[in-house]
Amino acid sequence: MIEYENLKKVNQPYLDEMVRVSKEAMESGWFILGERVKAFENDFARYNGNKYCIGVASGLDALTISLKVYNFPEGSEVLIPSNSYIATVFSILHNNLIPVFVEPDIHTYNIDPLRIEENISPKTKALMIVNLYGKSCDMDSILSLSKKYNLKVIEDCAQSHGAKYKGKKTGTFGECNAFSFYPTKNLGALGDAGAIVTDDSALANKAYELRNYGSKIKYYNDSVGYNSRLDEIQAAILSVKLQYLDKINMHKRNLADIYDSNLKSDFIKPVREKNYFDVFHIYAIMHERRDELREFLLKNEIKTEIHYPVPPHKQNALSELIKLKKIKVPEEGFPISEEIHKKILSLPISSFHSESDILKVTKILNEF
Repeated sequence: MIEYENLKKVNQPYLDEMVRVSKEAMESGWFILGERVKAFENDFARYNGNKYCIGVASGLDALTISLKVYNFPEGSEVLIPSNSYIATVFSILHNNLIPVFVEPDIHTYNIDPLRIEENISPKTKALMIVNLYGKSCDMDSILSLSKKYNLKVIEDCAQSHGAKYKGKKTGTFGECNAFSFYPTKNLGALGDAGAIVTDDSALANKAYELRNYGSKIKYYNDSVGYNSRLDEIQAAILSVKLQYLDKINMHKRNLADIYDSNLKSDFIKPVREKNYFDVFHIYAIMHERRDELREFLLKNEIKTEIHYPVPPHKQNALSELIKLKKIKVPEEGFPISEEIHKKILSLPISSFHSESDILKVTKILNEF
């Protein structure tokens, strides 16, 4: 059986180092916001090309606090892709803001810059773009629109650790940007963890305050904050794995090359473009008979995933808001997003997979 993911195998190469640093953290007796968190924050900021990194408890918290630092008026609108993971939507709702869905580009799966302008209104305050599956968005077009309409840009980098656009890493284009270190990410913790990155000292200081009960000084609370703190053990583990992130990304790019070179044209493969350095958190194909294909692969002992089976505007969590017209959904829905969600299939591309694994997967795929 070729598994889609196996976190035991993913972490096996780093196990001795992770055990050592975890033991050191436990023996130190300091478990929250200590020297290991500071060390990881400094290392990740340096790696990504940011001045500041603020470790938080999850990717959702990173997105929520990234929006919170701006203190937008209640009911302000934030533009997001209509095919994003639900966390992007929830971060906006947790801030009492309105998500406005923009259709993606059918080829890249990222927000379509050509459709952004038609969705901007006087209430629009920000663009929350999502670098989906490990591919950067078209940042030249997005930054041009943000400048034209005076909009803040927040990058959801949950899936794009180390990805680049024109040589510059994701998380360095927006003013305040969010990462997830969920265990399956290219840089994954052994539990939930996240981070906010920025070059703005005022935004960084606000984020530091918000993650820790709105407090700069213990027991003195200046704002209504959160309990969202990256813990010492996860930070130590992430510091170990950060040293190998570029190697992991290159391995996954190599596996993607094998798919690209060997898969028949029956399958719609990810777009590879000159100015984009994709890191393939997910290698997603599209196929008209996706469900049949998935069943065929499983019968041939190949596991796959669907990212994601249900678009945000069809989730039960949003149904009441849509019914009350607090979230706008056109009568025709979002046909591009719905087509992607209906046809998308994620193939095995983990750091533990070998070239022979991927060659076997392509062979079986081509027999479908």
